[in-house]
Amino acid sequence: MNLLFRQFLRFAAVGASGTLVQYATLWAGVELMHAPAAFSSGIGYILGSIVNYVLNYFFTFKSGASHMHTAAKYYAVLGVGWSINTGLMALLAQRWGVNYWLAQLFTTGIGLIWNFTGSRWWAFRSQTA
Repeated sequence: MNLLFRQFLRFAAVGASGTLVQYATLWAGVELMHAPAAFSSGIGYILGSIVNYVLNYFFTFKSGASHMHTAAKYYAVLGVGWSINTGLMALLAQRWGVNYWLAQLFTTGIGLIWNFTGSRWWAFRSQTA
């Protein structure tokens, strides 16, 4: 199995933990606090990203770079991902009335592709090039 595929599988497995945090926050925000789906998803995305950074740094990419350097790049990638996630949730769930779980599943797939691409080829590049 080649390095790229193994890294993608590890990235997806790590992402599952962050996704669990995000989905729990989405559910709590919408169902318990009656907050908009885009807001709840956006907060969950931020919380999940903390878990994901640590696991990706040590497990997925086995980084040896400084956290200051790597985290800045990683969170720049995730900032764009957060904007994609929150924007799509606002459009799909709030503007178009798509069920917020279906909207979140779709945006999670888009986010997985964006976040892996940016993480591998930019944020953690020196360790994977």
